[in-house]
Amino acid sequence: MQTTPGLLHPLKNLLIGGARDIEDQRLFHKISLVALLAWVGLGSDGLSSSCYGPESAFLALGSHTYLSIFVALATVITITIICASYSQIIELFPSGGGGYLVASKLLSPAAGLVSGCALIVDYVLTIAISVASGADAIFSLLPISWQMAKLTAGIAGIAFLTLLNLRGVRESVLVFLPIFAAFIITHLFGITYAFFQHAADFPILATHVVQDIHTSHAQLGWLGVLLLVLRSYCLGAGTYTGIEAVSNGLPVLREPRVRTGKRTMALMGVSLAVMVGGLLVAYLFYQVTPVKGQTLNAVLFGKLTANWNPLLGRSFVTLALISAAALLFIAAQTGFLDGPRVLANMALDRWFPTRFTSLSDRLVTQNGILLMGLVAAVVTWLTCGDVTVLVVLYSINVFITFSLSQLGMVRHWWQERKTAPQWQRKLLINGVGFMLTSGILVSLCVVKFFEGGWATLLVTGLLIALALRIKRHYARTRAALKRLDELVAVVEQESLPNGANGSAGSAAPDFDPKSKTAVVFVNGFNGLGLHTLFTLIRLFPDVFKNFLFVQVGIVDAGNFKGTAEIEHLKAHIQGEVARYATYMRKNGYYAEGLAQTGIDVVTEIGVLAPVIMKRFPSAMFIGGQLVFPQDRWVDRLLHNYVVFALQRKLYQSGYPFLVLPIRV
Repeated sequence: MQTTPGLLHPLKNLLIGGARDIEDQRLFHKISLVALLAWVGLGSDGLSSSCYGPESAFLALGSHTYLSIFVALATVITITIICASYSQIIELFPSGGGGYLVASKLLSPAAGLVSGCALIVDYVLTIAISVASGADAIFSLLPISWQMAKLTAGIAGIAFLTLLNLRGVRESVLVFLPIFAAFIITHLFGITYAFFQHAADFPILATHVVQDIHTSHAQLGWLGVLLLVLRSYCLGAGTYTGIEAVSNGLPVLREPRVRTGKRTMALMGVSLAVMVGGLLVAYLFYQVTPVKGQTLNAVLFGKLTANWNPLLGRSFVTLALISAAALLFIAAQTGFLDGPRVLANMALDRWFPTRFTSLSDRLVTQNGILLMGLVAAVVTWLTCGDVTVLVVLYSINVFITFSLSQLGMVRHWWQERKTAPQWQRKLLINGVGFMLTSGILVSLCVVKFFEGGWATLLVTGLLIALALRIKRHYARTRAALKRLDELVAVVEQESLPNGANGSAGSAAPDFDPKSKTAVVFVNGFNGLGLHTLFTLIRLFPDVFKNFLFVQVGIVDAGNFKGTAEIEHLKAHIQGEVARYATYMRKNGYYAEGLAQTGIDVVTEIGVLAPVIMKRFPSAMFIGGQLVFPQDRWVDRLLHNYVVFALQRKLYQSGYPFLVLPIRV
């Protein structure tokens, strides 16, 4: 039975990497990101939107292309305001202030649920649209006949990114650092070249803008012009997605996290504003028009290098488009980095199955990464990787989160106005941010709803309904376990149940390794553990003379925030098993407690079991398992049933294991 893991282990190490040591004091320093790397990993989503956001806005204007000057100006202002408001969120939530946590803590759990579900859907679409746009950029360089392979290439790209993220955050970012640099250099050079090349044309550009305003007014009226610009602005709203990623991703940043987060936000905001505004103006300089099979950026760079040396021009365009395609793949990193983290935070609050809080031996939220990759691949397949379709589905949800986060901050500053310094300025920033993002949200819903935006809202609504059902199940289970926890209040004042061979207050006997030993797995000093203990004594009176209480403290997404958190976890579980041991010694038994920390109970027990059996040769392992009135598949999904996994593991080693049922 153990040969299969042995054979797969080298393959797993090759593809994903070896296990990390949570006891390593420099672990968090090794896996955290400095501002530059965070800009690559978290800022690439926003920056990559320059590959499709300006294009969507520009094409939405139709023949009135010179109105894009106003769209560019509005976009730069919006980026500045959103970045400033999220910098305040970073200050207020230094351990991670994603939209879910901000809305949950500053508004209500219900608002947090809406924000979290909207973010999860948005991050799935981030992966899908980023990879699809990357495929478009690559296939812009290839013959039209190759377009048939684009969908397959996109799904393969998602699979590759999923595998890469299973290796770890830092590893996945370092791989793309050279490509990110190539994108910045080529695109920034292209925009700068366009501006210098047409420096003398700014008066002509201004004349064309004025003429376009008059022409548009004559054809559409002032209201029509306003609505046209607003529609273009909204359809380019994908540009702002990803700005929230830094506040969501603070846990992976290098200490001091607030300073690193604000530096990352500044890098993201400046680079995004320059890139988007510069491209929209460059489109006008070169009179860019759509070409079948090419992105507008590909057309722009083709015209920009038209008078260059053919080899040099072709090389520059190729490098720019390949780096753009690669950056779009990097942008999908935001979905893989922050999507599982939002899912884990919601799972900690029991909105989703708790298994999404688990970490792999590479210390990543493996279940969340796999889910995000799988769902993104399905979305890509259903939409045939069509960016125009995905753009319609995209960006609505992120503005739900934007709006709720800004509203929560506005409420916070108003409540803290008597104690918070400079609260008026902070309230103004978040207030303007709220009006701006909520206005965009309403506009997006109006513009995109009948074009397919309804599908995004429907899926988000269904996800919210599912989360509510899961929450109710966990609430019922918690209520049932709370009745068991009544044992804790009285247990230390009473002797053991009838049939115990010890008596309250008697001295604990010396250790006898030949005596029968009960190795009881517990998860805190609670009703579940005490119920397991009492059931064991009732069923096997006078059999066990020694008791060993074992608890593995799980390092998960909730406490994997620094060395101090892990040390606190160790101290906590040591105290919990000590309470069991003290209680049993008071009742005349020999008892010990054994505490261990790790990322997986089964793995840690597999290591401890031989050590335990050497010290207690006559040991039997015991675990309690919740039994629900009906054995439903949903119960198996929402609860980990770790006892049965332990039973299989220890049976394979030839160790006896007893499962005691506990009905709820």
